[in-house]
Amino acid sequence: MKRSPADTEKSAKRITRRGLLLGAGQVAMAGVLVARMRYMQVDQADEYRMLAEENRVNIRLVPPVRGLIYDRKGVLLAGNEQNYSIIMVREDAGDPEEVLDRLGKLVWISPEDKAKALEEMSRRSPFVPVTIADRVSWEDISKVAVNAPALPGVTPEMGLSRIYPMGSDFAHVVGYVGPVSDYDLSRIEDPDPVLQIPRFQIGKTGVENKHEGQLRGEAGTRRIEVNAVGRVMRELGRQEGVAGANLQLTVNHALQNFAEARLSGESAAAVVMDPRNGDILAIASAPSYDPNKFVRGISSKDYNGLLEDPYRPLANKTAQGTYPPGSTFKMVTALAALEAGEIDLEETITCRGYTELHDRRFHCWRRGGHGRVNLVKSLRESCDVYYYELAQRVGIERMSAMARKLGLGIRPDVPLSGVAEGLIPTKEWKREVRGADWVVGDSLNAAIGQGFVLASPLQLAIMTSRIATGQVIEPRLVRSVDGVEEPVLGTEPLDVDPAHLAAVQQGMYEVVNGTRGTAGRSRVVAEGVRMAGKTGTSQVRNITAAERAAGVTRNEDLPWERRDHALFVSFAPHDAPEVAVSVVVEHGGGGSTAAAPIARDILLAALYDDIPPLDAYPSPQRGTIRSQFDMMELREPQAPSQGRSRA
Repeated sequence: MKRSPADTEKSAKRITRRGLLLGAGQVAMAGVLVARMRYMQVDQADEYRMLAEENRVNIRLVPPVRGLIYDRKGVLLAGNEQNYSIIMVREDAGDPEEVLDRLGKLVWISPEDKAKALEEMSRRSPFVPVTIADRVSWEDISKVAVNAPALPGVTPEMGLSRIYPMGSDFAHVVGYVGPVSDYDLSRIEDPDPVLQIPRFQIGKTGVENKHEGQLRGEAGTRRIEVNAVGRVMRELGRQEGVAGANLQLTVNHALQNFAEARLSGESAAAVVMDPRNGDILAIASAPSYDPNKFVRGISSKDYNGLLEDPYRPLANKTAQGTYPPGSTFKMVTALAALEAGEIDLEETITCRGYTELHDRRFHCWRRGGHGRVNLVKSLRESCDVYYYELAQRVGIERMSAMARKLGLGIRPDVPLSGVAEGLIPTKEWKREVRGADWVVGDSLNAAIGQGFVLASPLQLAIMTSRIATGQVIEPRLVRSVDGVEEPVLGTEPLDVDPAHLAAVQQGMYEVVNGTRGTAGRSRVVAEGVRMAGKTGTSQVRNITAAERAAGVTRNEDLPWERRDHALFVSFAPHDAPEVAVSVVVEHGGGGSTAAAPIARDILLAALYDDIPPLDAYPSPQRGTIRSQFDMMELREPQAPSQGRSRA
């Protein structure tokens, strides 16, 4: 049917409108696409560029260089050495077990190490590198680099690892580092990302642990380009981190070595302090151990050997160990009585060999007694009965107050692990802890450093320093941080009458140099370095009345673990103190025979800054002393080591 001109015109108009609508829609769609493309390519360019960049560029942390530790003369105690390792990133490896099998054909990997690496990868995020092998040779690193295409996710790394050049000498002081453990991370509220670096080392004990924040430094970063399978192609950039601070300690490496050698064969501790400023010159605990074994990974055999040793080499006896101070506590009791006005310097007390209290006898170490005893004689001959009488006059509260004034019962502020507070008892303490009232007999035991009283060798050195100088010295172990001197604390006068201190100092001088002095065999004959001191013997077992009646068993006839502890504290020169020493020999028997000779040798080594000269000893002893020194294993003096700069 032929359409009319009117119908044709209407149809054309409809087509034109539809075309216009369709065209407008197409234009609008194109406009939206153009706007979106502009938004993505211009406005969001940086964001998408970053996303694209992350597909081929990784950011990895660069571990900081750990700070060095020196002795007071600049000798290196803790340094860093080159270390090669092999790491793997799980998300880049594909099948980690298969890659490890390939790697094992090039580099020896024990089944235990392989299992440990797989277990660690399963626990950590897939992008976190895990160390497969540590301390590998350059040849092994070269093999891995050459075969890189067949080892996706595997990267050879070069870094630094801790080393302790002085070996066992400073194990208890400097401590050691080790890989970050899950336990370490659980104790840190906001862990530093650097702690996620494979086997990153942090301080575990000693100064390494207590100054971890300063020694660690701050991590750097590096940008690396990787291919589609995660293989590292090249390094695009690097920002170095901030090295850790260098520490200089107050200890003297040669004196520390001498003290460790002198204590060899004993379960013992020795602390040497400068009583003028509190510097710890040596702080030796024997036996010791090699901290390098812990850094490199100690074997189960070696570790179990340390744990099972009855001499407890892992324990720092100088600061962690607490012992009944025995007669070294008598200076505390004497000063408490003098300050309280309960006795004067000339008053005498008669010692018949025991004191009776409520049908119980408290015995003096000398069975027949000391006769009439004044203050100086009581110290010189270490009369127990004299101090039993003072205890009844003074009471435990005033004795405890004096003990704290001298540094006992207070935890020393030094950067060592497990520093002990010791124990200076009071009536309230016994009620709260023991659930019993204080009795007079407790005071008598405390007066001679037995009963509940406990002190560490470090605390005994502090006490001796305060008595020697009349100053409230505080111990200092870190001398400077990055060359900035640490403050000396406690130089104010001790709140004790100088006349009373002088009387106690005279008594200590008589202990070593007077007739019948308990440490007479350990005297020093060289002029200008005469020593003052006090012996101590602390019981570790009860002596029954039957044994006392039959004759107390000699220490040498008892098993080692049932023998008395031997103690000695001293300072010199007696008239102008420069050095204070405390020595504790576990189960050593008597303070005069076991501890005093050791303390004398260490004290002289500190004063002479060298092996003591033979003419400082009484002539009959010089042959024995020479043989003793010849048998000691001493390190050769070393020149100061130069470390890297933080500049």
